[in-house]
Amino acid sequence: MIEKTYLKTKPQCKVKFVLPADAVGTAKKVSVVGDFNNWDDTANPMKKQKSGVFASTLNLAVDAEYQFRYVLNSTDWMNDDMADAFVPSPISHESNGVIQL
Repeated sequence: MIEKTYLKTKPQCKVKFVLPADAVGTAKKVSVVGDFNNWDDTANPMKKQKSGVFASTLNLAVDAEYQFRYVLNSTDWMNDDMADAFVPSPISHESNGVIQL
């Protein structure tokens, strides 16, 4: 799930990335990676909530598109079904999710 909250005082959008417990399975470490953090799985770790979901909130510039994915346990990559679009990954045969702000 992706929640977008546009800020009135800045040209930014507060984007909350959420992965349900059943999508994460037994993963202990979950990160959101993308254009906004140079695909670094240590830059934006997601925190496990009491409900079992993993979540992370980022402030991203508006009037932009960002490719992103999730990384589980530093090895397994997955997309968010709620992405605004999908594009072919330039480094694999998979797709990257796109968020449009």
